[in-house]
Amino acid sequence: MLNQKPKYYVWIFISILCYSLLAFVIHRWQTTYLLSTYGLLFLVYLGISNEAKPEHLPFWLSISVVFRLIFLFSLPSLSEDFYRFIWDGRLWNAGYHPFAELPSIYLQQGIANIDQALFSKLNSPEYFTIYPPVAQFIFWLSVKVSPTSIVGSVIFMRLVLLLAEVGVVILMRKLLIQFSIPLTNVLLYALNPLVIIELTGNLHFEGLVFFFILLTIYSLGRQRIIQSAASISLAIATKLVPVIFLPALLRTQGYKGALKYGGLIVIFSLLFFLSMFDYQVFQSMVTSVGLYFNKFEFNASLYYLVREYGFWKYGYNIIQTVGWKLAVAATALILLFTFRKKWIGIDSARDSSQQLLSDFLWILCLYFLFTTTLHPWYITTLLALSVFTPYRFPMIWSGLIFLTYSGYRADSFKENLWLIALEYLLVIGYLIVELKKSKGLFVFIQKKT
Repeated sequence: MLNQKPKYYVWIFISILCYSLLAFVIHRWQTTYLLSTYGLLFLVYLGISNEAKPEHLPFWLSISVVFRLIFLFSLPSLSEDFYRFIWDGRLWNAGYHPFAELPSIYLQQGIANIDQALFSKLNSPEYFTIYPPVAQFIFWLSVKVSPTSIVGSVIFMRLVLLLAEVGVVILMRKLLIQFSIPLTNVLLYALNPLVIIELTGNLHFEGLVFFFILLTIYSLGRQRIIQSAASISLAIATKLVPVIFLPALLRTQGYKGALKYGGLIVIFSLLFFLSMFDYQVFQSMVTSVGLYFNKFEFNASLYYLVREYGFWKYGYNIIQTVGWKLAVAATALILLFTFRKKWIGIDSARDSSQQLLSDFLWILCLYFLFTTTLHPWYITTLLALSVFTPYRFPMIWSGLIFLTYSGYRADSFKENLWLIALEYLLVIGYLIVELKKSKGLFVFIQKKT
């Protein structure tokens, strides 16, 4: 029983203390304190994940909620993205479309609560917003609930994301039971410090996206095609990345089924993106997506190698010419992986659902391999997918990717390429070891224990 394990309570106390420090005390540029605190949290996480028993699951899931609630009244300390969320929400509330103009244009128009103080905190004020309709709807709601208070808007968004994570855990448990995978696997996600800090703490929407992805798979496995199509459309309308999963989803339906399922996804997506049906708005969003591939660079793997080659051969950064080419290469490899089998439906709906989650894992890995930008919170989706597979390299990655915060200073940022090299070498090395043990890339069934 849990009361026979006093060390568990010591672990909980340490975690609460560390999360409190990260929520209210430690700044992003305080590298030593930041990495030390996270390292301690990650060690505790590994200990709990290794020792937790099925009968302890309700307790640990309750504790995972407690850890998230520590951040409830704090402002995100590791990311300024939430200021753009509130900026967009305030524009909607005032009757303006965030995609129509650059922030500097709106600043000059005397819009209520759109002021220099908020503008100065935007991390990309020279670019159009990039957040799709569902995210924009939540931004608007947060401002509707709290029109003038940044803290009030943050609390509202945090509660929405916390509810989404509760939904993720519920669906995750249902699918783990369906696949005969140990239920304690859910703790690999629920108690992961990167998930807690980046999603609930720093207000990133990957948790909501993954809730819609799991709902897509859960519904598809029960032949609820309309619900599944609506769910994946909501995921895409929250963040665009789930578009890369569409070929794999359609593949499971066969020719005729794919036409029906794909048609429903198109219809729902058009409905959700209805607010984008304006040429200027559409052009602004396309510009934002293009800048993501041709301008931004952070914690990349293959791209950094290509970039160094460009510096050596041409003497300048070749991101504008190579960024989109890497995106095309990633798309080609994703399609090649997706259609490695004949275009037929998989006989067992149960196996199909588990196969899809495994395929999503590798598809996302391919995307990450070629992207020019890989922020720490992106890995949370990969970690969540790994819960349904025997692979644990995403868990290792969730610990190592936090090293990227070492590049921040009080007034500047400079990446430590040696630490990035260490991150990828260790993650890829661990992945190779796991692949050798599993004797192949396409293993997806985890034996019942």
